[in-house]
Amino acid sequence: MYRTLNIMDYDVFVDELSEIDIKPKTKQIIATINAHSYVKAKSDPEFSAALHASDTILPDGGGIVLAAKRTVKQRINRIAGADLHSHLLQQLNKSHGKCFYLGASLETLAKIRQRLTREYPHIIVATYSPPFKSKFSLKDNAEMIKNINSFSPDVLFIGMTAPKQEKWIVAHRDQLDFKIAAPIGAVFDFYAGKAKRAPLWMQKNHLEWLHRSFSSWRLAKRYLSSNPQFILDVLLYNHNNKPQRQKSDKTILIKTD
Repeated sequence: MYRTLNIMDYDVFVDELSEIDIKPKTKQIIATINAHSYVKAKSDPEFSAALHASDTILPDGGGIVLAAKRTVKQRINRIAGADLHSHLLQQLNKSHGKCFYLGASLETLAKIRQRLTREYPHIIVATYSPPFKSKFSLKDNAEMIKNINSFSPDVLFIGMTAPKQEKWIVAHRDQLDFKIAAPIGAVFDFYAGKAKRAPLWMQKNHLEWLHRSFSSWRLAKRYLSSNPQFILDVLLYNHNNKPQRQKSDKTILIKTD
């Protein structure tokens, strides 16, 4: 079992990234949480249920690191989706493993395959670009499941943006053949070279959100909305008197379309 810390009602991974093995005894869904996804989940019960149903939640964001220090007086390290992606690829390359990329455009997936083949020659890779729509049909879901299961990946990367990707993998985990599934969204564009991560000094100082804001007005609006809400929640949060999350059946909360 990994070491976790309850941060504002989410059990967040605080172990070393090296502890995550691509050959777990059971399926693992490894999700991430940051200030925006925390705020989004407050108003989206399905997204909240999907995060809580994930086996592991990584602290992907300086806000979560600061929340840990403020609410439970603990120092933790940030682990971004890109860090998880790199770690899993290194393991797969050593074991001659298989990974599958679900999501993004055909162009993005082609660039991912090209780079992956160059940097990790021992990995077997497959991809699938699902239709770009707000909700998938039963036929869409069946096609995605068929493509994944016919390949049977060790690691399944999902890049359909949050919260869609988290909801989808949790809803279909029992129908899919994988060892680790990781909804990592923007990492697809980072790895394909279609977007650039912030400089290392910004990452270390919890300013990657600012770098992304400069690259996209859509992201800037998102951060301008969610960051103040998150900061206020952190300041008002009382760990010893926190509201208890109501337990519910994830099969009811998580839709399959």
